[in-house]
Formats: sequence, structure tokens, C-alpha cells
Amino acid sequence: MEYIFIFIAYLSGSVPYGLIFTKLFSGVDVRKIGSGNIGTTNVLRTGHKSIAAATLVCDVLKGFLPIILASHVGIEGIPLLAVAFAAVLGHVFPIWLRYQGGKGVATSLGVFGALSLPLGVFSTFMWIIITRFVKISSLSSLCIFALSPIFAALVLSWSMAIFCFFIALLIFWTHRSNIQRLMAGKEAEIGETQEGN
Repeated sequence: MEYIFIFIAYLSGSVPYGLIFTKLFSGVDVRKIGSGNIGTTNVLRTGHKSIAAATLVCDVLKGFLPIILASHVGIEGIPLLAVAFAAVLGHVFPIWLRYQGGKGVATSLGVFGALSLPLGVFSTFMWIIITRFVKISSLSSLCIFALSPIFAALVLSWSMAIFCFFIALLIFWTHRSNIQRLMAGKEAEIGETQEGN
């Protein structure tokens, strides 16, 4: 049963809502502007805040819903974490876009919220607070995913801490170009047209 839900979670994660919404409602291919990323931050660079908001909600839900469904049929423990990881992998490596997807932040937050409400609230709250001060989406994302394994180890369980660690590794890998720009002082703030998160 868990293998079916792992597959479903991957397919759910792989739906490129940012690309679909921008093409449908603005006629823009989001892959051809800004960073070329299909996530919320780059969708915001189209100038359509409503499309960016819809992308954010759907990217969160495509990580959240498969886990809720899997939990509902009795999947738990390590198999449930595998379902969660598959949803994030689907967003980062979508089969529909030749495995060239997003950076996994919103989908991972959806996954965190479904697995543990305290972890989801902590990560989202910290992202908002850090972003308020630094105004750089990628830096905020890197900070919260660096903190998530520590939070999970202190508040939840070692299995959740290990899961968060591997999610953090994936997030840092997808943000490798952002890290280079951050180190060079060239990373864009939210809403700027310069290539960023």
C-alpha cells in the first residue's frame, strides 16, 4: 500500500502549478523570466501577486495532501516519511518537465505541516520572521531548513530529525546557485527581477 502512496505523492509533487498558472492567466512562461524557476518567488516576478499566491497555496497542498491521505489509510512511521520525501522529490524532479523543477521550499513546508503541526508552524513562522528582516527568500529558506533538524531532534523524534536533515540537504542542493550569489552579495530580494530563488 505504501508504494502506491509513494507514487501518488511523487505525481502530486510533480504538478508544476507555477508554470500552469502563469501560462493560463498571464500568457507567460515562468521558465523564461528571472531565475527560470517554477516556484512562487519567480512567479512573483511576473508582477501577478494573485498568481504567485495561488502557486504558493497549491505547492504547499501538493506536499500536504498526500501525507494526510496516507495517514488516513494507516500508513505511519518510516513509510509515511518515504511518502513525504517522494512529494518533495516530485516538485524538484517532475517527470513532466524533464526532471527540471522547483527548489522544494513550499512543498517541504506542506510536508512538514502534515507530518507535525509544531514543525510546520515553527518553520513557517521562522521563514516569515527571517524574511521580514533580510528580505531574501533564498536566505530565509536556507535558515529554516538548517534549523528544522535541530527543532525536530529537540521537540519531536530522531526519525523526524533525520528526515528533516535529508530534506535540508536537498534544499541546500537546489539552492546551490543562490548560495554562490549570497556569498558574492548579488542575491536578489523578493520581487526584484534579478535572478534569485
